[in-house]
Amino acid sequence: MKRYIGITTLVFVMVFAAQAQNLKFGHINSDELIRTLPEFDTANAQLEKFRQELINNLEIMTVELNNKSDSYNKESKNLTELVRQTKEQELIDLNRRIQEFQVNAQEQLQNRQVELFQPIYTRVEKVISDVGRENGFLYIFDVAKGSLLYFDESNSTDVLVLVKAKLGLK
Repeated sequence: MKRYIGITTLVFVMVFAAQAQNLKFGHINSDELIRTLPEFDTANAQLEKFRQELINNLEIMTVELNNKSDSYNKESKNLTELVRQTKEQELIDLNRRIQEFQVNAQEQLQNRQVELFQPIYTRVEKVISDVGRENGFLYIFDVAKGSLLYFDESNSTDVLVLVKAKLGLK
């Protein structure tokens, strides 16, 4: 019985070793790939335009606050208590609106970034999966995500060229 278990184990190890020699592993730097896509530049330009619009609106609000604050500081000595309190409340309200705008603008910018870039990431992931399947890779590691601490470049195939070809890029 021990002999049978030993022989079975030896056969299993030999079969597994033979199969392991046929395993293909690949790696890719998805960030490098994504930066070469034309839609990445387009999405980046759209995001930058949106960011600049938000900054412009914030600057307009800040200028308004500064103007009102300067005006208040110049006139405050000559104002009645009721008018002074009203103007102070206006300044407080405007300052609060600016702070709320900053928080909302940050959220909107993040949402816009996801909206613009998620289709690109999804497309790249699908193409990498297709390349892996079509070329018989067992694993393709993404070195850009930091999920791989070491790989032997001589025994790993960089599939960036294959993925670029599948995307029609040079």
